[in-house]
Amino acid sequence: MKKILVVVDMQKDFVDGALGTPEAVRIVPAVCEKIAAFEGKIFVTYDTHFENYMDTREGKNLPVPHCIKGTEGWMLDKAVEKALEGKDFTPVEKLTFGSTALPELVRTAAAGEEFSVELIGLCTDICVVSNALLLKANFPEAEITVDPACCAGVTPASHEAALTTMAFCQIGIEK
Repeated sequence: MKKILVVVDMQKDFVDGALGTPEAVRIVPAVCEKIAAFEGKIFVTYDTHFENYMDTREGKNLPVPHCIKGTEGWMLDKAVEKALEGKDFTPVEKLTFGSTALPELVRTAAAGEEFSVELIGLCTDICVVSNALLLKANFPEAEITVDPACCAGVTPASHEAALTTMAFCQIGIEK
C-alpha cells in the first residue's frame, strides 16, 4: 500500500507569525518527527495570498494579512523546512482553505495502487479539515487519517470540534 503524507500550511505566519498560536508552536517538534520518520510521498500545502488579500472575501472576513507569497510569513517554519530536506515532497500552493488540486495529485501519486493518506498541520479547524474532507469525498474507500498531536486549531476548542467533525465523516483520528 502506498503511503501519502499531507503537511498542511506549516508556514511561519501560522506557527509564530501573524496568525500564530502557542499550540501551533508546540506541535512543530512532533510534525518534524513525523516527517523525518515518514516513508512515502509527501505533499506540502502553502496557504498563498497576494498583496490584494484585504480586497478578497477571505480578507474581509479575516482582516489579518498573512501568507502573502514571497514574504517571510509565507515560507515554511524553519524546523519543518529542515525536516523536509532530502524527502520526496511536492509543494502545493492553494488559494483557499482546501486545495482543489490535491485530490488529483494524490491520484497520480497512487498510480492505481491502494493508498492511505495522513494529514498533519495547521489549522485543524480550517485548512486541515477542508483538505481531509476534499480527500474523503474524492476517495471514499481510502484510509484517510489525521494525527491530532501534529495539528493545532485556532483555539483548543475549535481543534477538538474539527476532530469530532472529521471522525463523524469517517476520517480516522489517530490515538
